[in-house]
Amino acid sequence: MKTLATAIQKGGQGKTFVTCHLAFDFYERGLRVVVIDLDIQGNASFTLQEHQCGLTSSELFTLKAPSLRRRLQEHQENGFSGLSLVNVDPSLANLEKMKLSDAARSLQSSVSVLGEFFDVCLIDTPPSLGVPMTSALLAADYTLSPIQLEAYSLQGMKQMVSIIGNLRQQNPALSFLGMVPNMVDARKPRHLSNLLWLKKTYPQLIMPVSIGLRDSIAEALGQKIPVWKVRKTAARKASQEVRSMADLVYKMMEIE
Repeated sequence: MKTLATAIQKGGQGKTFVTCHLAFDFYERGLRVVVIDLDIQGNASFTLQEHQCGLTSSELFTLKAPSLRRRLQEHQENGFSGLSLVNVDPSLANLEKMKLSDAARSLQSSVSVLGEFFDVCLIDTPPSLGVPMTSALLAADYTLSPIQLEAYSLQGMKQMVSIIGNLRQQNPALSFLGMVPNMVDARKPRHLSNLLWLKKTYPQLIMPVSIGLRDSIAEALGQKIPVWKVRKTAARKASQEVRSMADLVYKMMEIE
């Protein structure tokens, strides 16, 4: 199983949008996909609620491997569809009270068990460097960061690059796929200027895809469907961009 954590130290960048659409795309490719929602806001849990597997994200830090395996076997026997959600729950707020080393070890063990049932694990993280995000990055094989082209977002990305570099000392297997420019408005000179700055500053870390400012994406997430299922002409461009992003991530993760 390949594990990808979507992370950046700034809210509103599109982490949930990326996580959910990668999940929809990979599932349509025939992969067995599990999404772990570690963001207490629960947006991924809202969009993917029809795919709940009966596990909550806090249980990935508390259940022992045999109990987790038994729960997943029950889920498999009760109509497992191939796309499963480990939904957020209020107890996740208590995670900050755990030692990071204990939390990371528990999540790594749970991800290992999930690997017996799934091909891909996608983790949606909160927008701050706490126990949930750090544990996710220590358990992941890959990470990527969607980023808006605004000044505060660029600051958050600077911090994220440094954080990933530091965490690689504890998780050498972690590969940073790069940044995905998101909500790009080509009519705004500052967006074009900031994109140019990113490309010059991090030439190896900008993915060769970008997502425009598209209302149809927010509409799709609200309807709990991928954007390519929105029956509007305006959704076509967004669908092309999102499919291109998913195809690139699929190849970079070497899932085949």
